[in-house]
Amino acid sequence: MERWASFDCYGTLIDWNGGIGRELERLFGTARGGRLLRAYHELEPQIQREDPGRSYRSVMAVALARLGVPAAEEDALARSLPDWDPFPEVPAALGEVRARGWRLAVLSNTDRDLLDASLARLGVEFDLTVVASEIGSYKPAPGHWDEFFAHSGAEPGRHVHVGASLFHDIAPAAGLGLRTVWVNRLGEEAEPQPDVELHSLAGLADSLDALVP
Repeated sequence: MERWASFDCYGTLIDWNGGIGRELERLFGTARGGRLLRAYHELEPQIQREDPGRSYRSVMAVALARLGVPAAEEDALARSLPDWDPFPEVPAALGEVRARGWRLAVLSNTDRDLLDASLARLGVEFDLTVVASEIGSYKPAPGHWDEFFAHSGAEPGRHVHVGASLFHDIAPAAGLGLRTVWVNRLGEEAEPQPDVELHSLAGLADSLDALVP
């Protein structure tokens, strides 16, 4: 019987804070850019809740506009996103997970073209991808998981969701009764508790095998 691992992308596989942070520093300067990254974290889910059908490209543009960037730079994040780097351990970790027979999916709050550009940088094949702009829903709403189960045929008991965000991924997945692996890259306190806590994707294959032998 198939085993499925689904992943968030930005913040889990791709360095989301690094990509956004660099653009904010370019736009606002180093000192102010660091402070505005926290504000951006708060703005983005607000905008997604206001209009779940809005494309992620538009979400980023609205967030930058509310932070005060010039109109000509409102698309700065969308322009830069395809060049955001994966975390260094990610390609090898995903390759090991696939080598052990897991099927891989990505459930992402983004647009198809942006996600495709990011996944191409990983060099690992995914069996299924779900993006917010195609389903009219942003995590932590359950739409991504509904779409995943509808198209994958996965058994919930043989599926594990992996994410770095407690708000977007771990809490909603746990609320659906799913096993979770929290990639705690920022040294946060966990609430709710995941099934497994890692600080990078190193060792992920062993953790997944322990959860679903």
